[in-house]
Amino acid sequence: MVNITFWGVRGSTPCPCADNQRYGGNTACVSIERPGHQPIILDLGTGLRFFGETQPTDGTFAAHAFVTHMHWDHVQGLPFFTPVLAPGAHLTVHAPRPSAGVSLADAFSEFMRPPYFPVRVEQLHGHIEFVDFDDGEAVEVDGATIRAWAVPHVGATNGYRVEVDGVSIAYISDHQQPTDGTDRIAEGALALCDGADLVIHDAQFTHGDFARKSDWGHCTVDYAVHVAATAGARRLALFHHDPERHDDAVDALLRHARVLGAERGLEEVIAGAEGTTVALAPRNPCPSNAVISSPVHVGHALGAMSELATGRAATGS
Repeated sequence: MVNITFWGVRGSTPCPCADNQRYGGNTACVSIERPGHQPIILDLGTGLRFFGETQPTDGTFAAHAFVTHMHWDHVQGLPFFTPVLAPGAHLTVHAPRPSAGVSLADAFSEFMRPPYFPVRVEQLHGHIEFVDFDDGEAVEVDGATIRAWAVPHVGATNGYRVEVDGVSIAYISDHQQPTDGTDRIAEGALALCDGADLVIHDAQFTHGDFARKSDWGHCTVDYAVHVAATAGARRLALFHHDPERHDDAVDALLRHARVLGAERGLEEVIAGAEGTTVALAPRNPCPSNAVISSPVHVGHALGAMSELATGRAATGS
């Protein structure tokens, strides 16, 4: 079984408040875990701190992280990730080079230093390795294959496809919808989502938001459904919720997306919520290969095949 857990689901900035406790207020972080294997981390937003609470802090921690891009909401959790504060711990961070002549290591060193932050990367006691990981590249990590494709956003941005144990997960946290009124999809995005068991996709905007912020690098819920369905994916998780979008409003967008998804042949549409785990088994053993465990407060948002279990409350604190 491959377990995909949401630790942070917001875009742009952390925004914990009473009105978003069900979905959470931390920024992007998702883990992919299998018993007996190193975890794979997707983005290092503020949700990373909560993932760290589930991991060893005695120096035995080892993992690979795949960061989509260098905007603050995707990297600011690193210095608060307690597993890498212990000598002996090892974290390999993969991400696209921010620009020509600027490596990933250069970029992290630039924002994690005084006067912007009191601690430098090299002062974290564990070993952190930075690997430039650009469009079209692939790497094998403990039995999993991770591929990167560039996707439209603001600046160099990767989406990732993780293939492991017969399961495929696509992760496109930030995706610029076309601004010319068309619904065309970038080739890289289609390749990432092609037949995927689960697509985790930017769904930050309503149509009204997009009309005002069309060049901000994001897309509408409708476009997220369009991408997943066009690529023949099985399930979609709405992600990167707008920091102004309170729980009831996310619920409404989810209902809308489910109607669209059913019309386009998607098996399941959920909205990412902190503490939710999607457990995927290889397709062959059973036609419906997903079990979704989530805090009971988001149970109403899950489909018929989901099984509810009490999880960590999504407080966003």
